[in-house]
Amino acid sequence: CLMFNSYTRCMGAGNQTCVSEFLLLRLSEKPEQQLPLFGLFLGIYMVTVVGNLMIMLAIGSDSHLYTPMYFFLSNLSFVDLCMVSTTVPKMLLNILTHSKVISYAGCLAQMYFFMVFGFLNNFLLTVMAYDHFVAICHPLHYVAIMNPRICGLLVLISWTISLLNSTLHTLLVAWLSFCTEHEISHFFCDLGEVMKLSCSDTLINDILVYFATGLLGVLPFTGILFSYTQICSSILRVPSARGKYKAFSTCGSHLSVVLLFYGTGLGVYLSSSVTHSSWKISVASVMYSVVTPMMNPFIYSLRNKDMKEALRRFTSRTTLVCVFK
Repeated sequence: CLMFNSYTRCMGAGNQTCVSEFLLLRLSEKPEQQLPLFGLFLGIYMVTVVGNLMIMLAIGSDSHLYTPMYFFLSNLSFVDLCMVSTTVPKMLLNILTHSKVISYAGCLAQMYFFMVFGFLNNFLLTVMAYDHFVAICHPLHYVAIMNPRICGLLVLISWTISLLNSTLHTLLVAWLSFCTEHEISHFFCDLGEVMKLSCSDTLINDILVYFATGLLGVLPFTGILFSYTQICSSILRVPSARGKYKAFSTCGSHLSVVLLFYGTGLGVYLSSSVTHSSWKISVASVMYSVVTPMMNPFIYSLRNKDMKEALRRFTSRTTLVCVFK
C-alpha cells in the first residue's frame, strides 16, 4: 500500500518516474575490501549478539540480580541487540551479493525499527540515570520509589512513546513522493537521508524531526545531566573515601555507556554538519549504530562485580549441563 501510494503521487507529479527501491552506500567500492569488511561486520555482529544475550540470560537466571538496575540493563541489552539487527544483516547481505539495493518497503521498515530502538536506548539510559539518582540521593525511600510496578511502567512508557513517535515519522515519510533520485548516502535507511531524496515538500516532516529531537532527545539528556549533578553533589558530601568510591563505582558503567552513546551520536551530527563526505558520515554512523551496542556488554561486565559473578555462574551452569548431556 505504501509503495502504491507513493507511486500514484509520483505519477500525478508530471513526467517524473517513481522508484520502488533505493540504493544504499557501501563503506568501500573496492572489490578486494569486500571480504574483509564482511568478516569484520560479521564478527562485530556475532560479538554483539552473544554479548547482549549473555547479559540477558545471566540476569534472568540469577535471583541476586532481580533489582531495578539489572531489570533496566536487561531491557537495554535487548534494545541494543535489536538495534544492531536492524542494520547489519542487510549490510552483510548486500556485501555478500555485491548489491546496494533495498526495497522501498524494506527501507521504511528499517528506518522505522532503527528509530524505535534508537529512542528506546535514549529513554532507557534516562530511566537508569533516575534509578541511580534515587539509589544515591534517596536511599531510604529507594525500595518504595523503585518498586516493580513503577519499573515496569517506566519501561512501558518508553516503549509506547518510541513506537508512537517512530510510527508518526514513518507514516509522514510514506506520504512523500520519491521520484528519480534514489541513492541514499548511508549504509542504512536513515530518516534524514531518506527525506533528502523526496521530490515533494518535507516541511511537516522537518518540523516533526526538530520537535521530536528537542522533546524526546534533548529533554531526556537534560534529565541525565540533572540526575548526575545531584548524584555528584550527594557523593561529595559523603565523609569517607570508601563510601565515595563505592557510590562512584555504582554509576561508573552507566556513565560510560551514556558518554559512548551520546558522544558517538554527537559525532554523527557534527560530521554531517562539518563534512559533505558520505563515507565519513557513514563511518561516524557505524560507531553510533554498530560499535556502541557491541561495547555495552563489555562495559557492564568488566566494571560490575555482581555482573561478572552472575556471568561466571551462568557459564558454569551451562558448561555442566552440556557436559552431562
